[in-house]
Amino acid sequence: MENNRNFFITIALSILILTVWQVFYVNPKIESQREQTRLETEQAEADGAAKADGATGAPAVNPDIPGAAPADVPGGPAGQGGRDDALAGGGRVVIDTPRLAGSINLTGARIDDLLLKDYRVTVEKNSPNIELLNPSAVPNAYYVEIGYVGSEASGQVPSYDTVWSVDGNAKLTPQNPVVLTFTNDKGLTFKRTVAVDSDYMFTLSDTIENASGNAVSISNYGRVTRFEKPQTTGIYVLHEGLIGVTGEEGLQEIDYSDVEEDGKIVPSKSSDGWLGMTDKYWAVAMVPSGKQAFQPRFVYLDDNRSRYQADFLSDPMVVDAGGSATVETMVFAGAKEVSRVDAYEENRQIRQFDLLIDWGWFYFITKPMFYLIDWLYKLLGNFGLAILATTVVVKLIFFPLANKSYKSMANMKKVQPKMLEIREKYADDKMKQQQAMMELYKTEKINPLAGCWPVLIQIPVFFALYKVLYVTIEMRHAPFFGWIQDLAAPDPTSIFNLFGLLPYDVPAFLLIGVWPLIMGITMFLQMRMNPTPPDPTQAMIFNWMPVVFTFMLATFPAGLVIYWAWNNFLSILQQGVIMKRQGAKIELWDNLGGLFKKKPKQPAE
Repeated sequence: MENNRNFFITIALSILILTVWQVFYVNPKIESQREQTRLETEQAEADGAAKADGATGAPAVNPDIPGAAPADVPGGPAGQGGRDDALAGGGRVVIDTPRLAGSINLTGARIDDLLLKDYRVTVEKNSPNIELLNPSAVPNAYYVEIGYVGSEASGQVPSYDTVWSVDGNAKLTPQNPVVLTFTNDKGLTFKRTVAVDSDYMFTLSDTIENASGNAVSISNYGRVTRFEKPQTTGIYVLHEGLIGVTGEEGLQEIDYSDVEEDGKIVPSKSSDGWLGMTDKYWAVAMVPSGKQAFQPRFVYLDDNRSRYQADFLSDPMVVDAGGSATVETMVFAGAKEVSRVDAYEENRQIRQFDLLIDWGWFYFITKPMFYLIDWLYKLLGNFGLAILATTVVVKLIFFPLANKSYKSMANMKKVQPKMLEIREKYADDKMKQQQAMMELYKTEKINPLAGCWPVLIQIPVFFALYKVLYVTIEMRHAPFFGWIQDLAAPDPTSIFNLFGLLPYDVPAFLLIGVWPLIMGITMFLQMRMNPTPPDPTQAMIFNWMPVVFTFMLATFPAGLVIYWAWNNFLSILQQGVIMKRQGAKIELWDNLGGLFKKKPKQPAE
């Protein structure tokens, strides 16, 4: 039957897409995601205990920046005393905001100690907070440093080893900026005002006063440096690594492996933009001053401690004798919350800062999808309910197209007797059979491909929702009801241990939870709305398709599986109503009853 053929073409296309997605994006990385969570938990619980031997405590510097120290500055073994001991040595400015806790190292004025108060490693209430930045004396050091490159005339300028002094209160809050000062032997005074808002943006405003008696030329630099390659999800749908929007190139997404291979990636000079490093949910990025053009770079250094670095070096600026100059650098360090990132782009005039969140090539679908879900979440108070409501909205948007498709499918069923007559009449002449079929379609005003549209239009929405669930931090650890405490993670239950009643864990590929089963059942019922294909091969595919999809989608985020199950349920209702109105027979009950009827034995030949 023609409608069955179209139906199976659509299903085959869906399976092909989902299989490719599963092979290249999901299955190979499920265990690595679990391992990442385990490692993060162990690291946080051990309070930064050492993970590697023989690494030095050398500060990360850029040997290509003139005046910078070599990368093998001697230092004690990294991480011997743990993170707390590393933070205990030397002077520090305390950071205390509603969303951040940590400190600034007065040596180098580095932001190298930062915890996110609102986010924890796991869904457990007593789970440790996320440690975003770490000092150089631990193996997984990760920090931001802003400094200067001078000349013989300028004398020593602030760099990695400069010890700054604090003027006044040494506690940084949104209400209390901190002022750091440094005066060199040539009479240059650097006064740095560090401010932070109530979220994740630091503003470092440097005033350089020249009392040396001569004009001096200096350049501003900044670097985000990260030691020890982080564990990434490794899924191509998400970029984790070095990132920036600068110059004519615009967005640059550079994987850790890419910069390891190339050693150095140097985009064109820029007069605006930003650069840094991004994780799945967190990021650290610098926004250089727009007063001087700057040269951005992405580098990998492996001279003593392997490290990754996003840095910039501005064009020289001249500070006249007796004069002063001001340089302002912004530093984002925190969670990639959509509302915050968008607000920074608009209010701080940061070019394409919203691309810090990986919306992908289909951002024109993905981002509106997020805004819809987020608006419904604020209305309903639960992201799971927001996903269900989004499904209804999407159904309403595509209702005219789906309605037309289901009507065409219903009409196809009504003319099936005529189609069978044509096949029998022209069984030996395929050309005439096809011509007769086309004439029948024209007479009855039937589009044989219309049945494909309900599934095909669902595919981009499916991927957009997958992207939203996977990349946006708003979905991280967002609960639904019952056992679903994280819509961005797979359903944690499994039928193979009776959903937790039996005291043993099952392998990841056997985690067939409650929601994947519900999804499989709704898909089975939706397929049973159509007549069972007479061809045995097609009938077998018809029977096993829901089982295959159940296993495939079990490793997808629970929110996505809930969407798919709810969408199937709404499609069943919609198709049933339309078929009834068109006078077409609904095959569901007959097909279900046929599963339990004893089939007659085939007569022996």
